[in-house]
Amino acid sequence: MLVNFTKETSLDYGRVLHDGGLLDLLYLGVKLQIFPPLIFLGIGTMTDFGPLIANPKSFLLGAAAQGGIFFTFVGACVLNFLGADFSLKEAASIAIIGGADGPTAIFLTSKLAPQLLGSIAVAAYSYMALVPVIQPPIMKLLTTEKERSVKMGQLREVSKIEKVVFPIAVTVIVSLIVPSAAALVGMLMLGNLLKESGVCDRLVKTAQNELMNIVTIFLGVTVGATAVADNFLSWKTLFIIALGLIAFCIGTACGVLLGKLMYLISGKKINPLIGSAGVSAVPMAARVSQKVGQETNPSNFLLMHAMGPNVAGVIGSAVAAGVLLSVLGG
Repeated sequence: MLVNFTKETSLDYGRVLHDGGLLDLLYLGVKLQIFPPLIFLGIGTMTDFGPLIANPKSFLLGAAAQGGIFFTFVGACVLNFLGADFSLKEAASIAIIGGADGPTAIFLTSKLAPQLLGSIAVAAYSYMALVPVIQPPIMKLLTTEKERSVKMGQLREVSKIEKVVFPIAVTVIVSLIVPSAAALVGMLMLGNLLKESGVCDRLVKTAQNELMNIVTIFLGVTVGATAVADNFLSWKTLFIIALGLIAFCIGTACGVLLGKLMYLISGKKINPLIGSAGVSAVPMAARVSQKVGQETNPSNFLLMHAMGPNVAGVIGSAVAAGVLLSVLGG
C-alpha cells in the first residue's frame, strides 16, 4: 500500500487519489466512513420494525444489552491505569465489540483507533457468528425453567402509516440527540423507509443484494489489508479478543436481567429470554431466544417478540457508537 493508513493521522487525499493503488483507493471507503453506512442501508431494507413498534418496551431491552459496551469501556480504562497501555479511544473501540455489530465496530474504530481495525473486526464478526454458542449458557444460567417457559401473547398488527412514520421519527430524534450516530441510523432508516414505502422495489432489491454484496467484499478486503503483522500479531490482539468476549457476555446478561425485571413487573407475562436478543446480531440472536425458549416449552414461539429487542439493539449499538465518538472525538 502507498500509505500506512493505520498509523497516519492526517492523509494527503490528493496524493492517495493520484498515486494510490487499488487498496489505497478502496480503503478510503473505510477511512471516510462510507462502507459501514452503506451496509446499514442494506440492513434497513431487510429489517421489519413491526415487532418493535408493536411492543415499544423492546427499546428498553435493546438499550440494556448495550450495557456490555459501557461496562467493558470502564474495564479497559481500569486496565489502562494498571499498565495495560490502552488509550481511551482504544478502550472505546474494543468495547463496541459488545454490541455484536461488525459495521458499527468498523465505523467507530476507523475514527478512534485505526491501528486496531483488523483485530477488532475479526473479534466483532467472530462473536457475531458465535452467538448460538455463547448466549444459551448465559441465558440458562440467569433464568429459571419457569421463566423460560412463559408464553407471550400475539403482537398487535402494525399499520402501514406507523411503519412509514417510524424511520422518519427515529432519524430526527437520534440526529438531534446524538449527531455522531446520524450517518449510521439515518442510512438504516432510509433503507427501511424505501422498503416500507412500497414504491421503490428496484432500489430495495439493489440495496439488499448487489450493493450489500459489493460493499461487503470491499470492506472485507480493505479491513483485512490493515491486519499487518506489526498490529495484528501482538499481545493487544489477545486482550481485544478477551475483552470483546467479556463485553458480549455482559451485554447478553444485561438484556436477560432486565427481561427478568420486566417479567416480574408485568405479572410474569414477559419471557426474560427475549432480553438476550438485544444485541445487534440480526436475526441470529432472536433465533437463539426462540430456540432456548422452545427447548423448555415446545409450544413456545418467541421469535417475533425477540425481534423487537433485536432490531432495537441495532439502533442502540449505533447510538452507543455515536456517544463514544462524541465524547472522545475523531
